[in-house]
Amino acid sequence: MRILYHLPLSPYSRKVRLALAEKRIPFDLRVERVWERREEFLEMNPAGTVPVLREDNGLVVADSYAICEYLDEAYPDLPLLGRTLAERAEVRRLVAWFDGKFYAEVTRNLLYEKQMKRLMGRGTPDAAAIRAGHANLRPHLDYLGWLAESRVWLAGSSLTLADLCAAAHLSALDFVGDVDWSLNEAAKDWYARIKSRPCFRPLLADRVSGVTPPPHYADLDF
Repeated sequence: MRILYHLPLSPYSRKVRLALAEKRIPFDLRVERVWERREEFLEMNPAGTVPVLREDNGLVVADSYAICEYLDEAYPDLPLLGRTLAERAEVRRLVAWFDGKFYAEVTRNLLYEKQMKRLMGRGTPDAAAIRAGHANLRPHLDYLGWLAESRVWLAGSSLTLADLCAAAHLSALDFVGDVDWSLNEAAKDWYARIKSRPCFRPLLADRVSGVTPPPHYADLDF
């Protein structure tokens, strides 16, 4: 069986889980505690990061974006990277936005400081970073809301990897109660739409030791 090595709250792992589920590709999940630096895992991915996908034939693909590109080429029936050159460029731009800019300004300051630091034994949360993460969330939600109001989906007329990427980051933050959805109604409506898709059900069922998600996390009508 195809295996995805992941961490439940990793937004990059969540992005690949959503892509696999949206494409209806069966897979098994295996939690990989990357801070343990397991030798067998490092042989698959010397970078020591998740996600890593191992196919039935032994092919190993590491890095969330490389995995998603691979999935779109290997299983093209339900494309997630857009159909035209312009669409694909816009999807890539937005994926880079959320995996790069949003992660650096919001996800890292909140999720890493409040959850991953504890798991990895890297000290106490940085209060200044957490304040910056909350402050940075508002303009990002405003931009996401503008995209959602201007288009059917974030990158255009159809759901793409851009939507799955944004939802992966926000769902991880939402799991730990760090998204104030009252900041932007359009962003909340977009998230409610994608949250209601079948591909999202496994994420809504996630449970992490020591963390209790807020009641609205799995509520489709939050």
